Amino acid sequence: QLQLVESGGGLVQPGGSLKLSCVSSGFPLGNYLIGWFRQAPGKEREGVACISSSDGEVYYRTSVRGRFTMSTDAAGHTVYLQMDNLKDEDTAIYYCAADPRYHHGENWLPSDYRYWGQGTQVTVSS
Repeated sequence: QLQLVESGGGLVQPGGSLKLSCVSSGFPLGNYLIGWFRQAPGKEREGVACISSSDGEVYYRTSVRGRFTMSTDAAGHTVYLQMDNLKDEDTAIYYCAADPRYHHGENWLPSDYRYWGQGTQVTVSS
């Protein structure tokens, strides 16, 4: 059973940076669809970045493109989300998610991800 554990959240001022980490226990994530999602109070969970299992490309939600960077370590056990120039509207609980099945291209549907972490709170406020 794959387990994902996020860390790195916290309180940051607008314009600041945070780097989230997601550690996978048991299996490397090299061939998995991997995604970072977030959920703000009263809103639906939305994808912000994902790595495709078909081509290894990284895709970003329009609102975070150019500010967020998703990457993995060489061993494939840790996934990162570097978040720069944070804005108030980035405040949310951030989750990493993974799925072992083949998915073509980018995928933003939470229902397509089998494994989820517990989430880490990111608060952007002055």
